[in-house]
Amino acid sequence: MMPYALKNKETSELFSCALENIYGIPYHGVKLWEDREAAEADAPSFLVERGVDDPWRWEVVSLDEHQAKLCNVKLNNDPKRRVFLTDDGRIEAQQGTT
Repeated sequence: MMPYALKNKETSELFSCALENIYGIPYHGVKLWEDREAAEADAPSFLVERGVDDPWRWEVVSLDEHQAKLCNVKLNNDPKRRVFLTDDGRIEAQQGTT
């Protein structure tokens, strides 16, 4: 099973936000779904609920398990950091301004 995330079509940023882990502990991470159908069905309302004005700019992409784990490692639970999926499949992080 491959996890699915949301990627900005223009910037390649993966959508990250405040989430809760299975123990109810809050953290900042990349929202993942277990299957494409669930991601595609849930994504528009998920984005709108989080204040995204342009949900059409985001597309569902598949990640492998390593990429998915690396996203949250590189975010380091910091809402100011952003992660990007490069064309060659690497996960890169940048310090943001928010």
